[in-house]
Amino acid sequence: MDGPSTRLRLRVTPRAPRSEVVGPHGEVWKVRVAAAPEDGKANEAVCDLVATALGVPRSSTEIVSGAASRDKVVVVHGLTAEEAEARLGASA
Repeated sequence: MDGPSTRLRLRVTPRAPRSEVVGPHGEVWKVRVAAAPEDGKANEAVCDLVATALGVPRSSTEIVSGAASRDKVVVVHGLTAEEAEARLGASA
């Protein structure tokens, strides 16, 4: 994809009561998703949550590291790091 992109480091809690961006925690963003970590459901929920929080299409997000871990790296196409941080902060 052309244009800016950024990588977000996330700490994910699956099986939460609701999906939400909790906020920054050191150098990572804490997020909770209602989906269980089975069959990729939690990963899909993470991408959906990030896309919604950032106001970008779901196709602009992808997990590039940590698919089987609570610590994930998600790349977001179409936003700079500053834009992504500001939008996540506003949604937390």
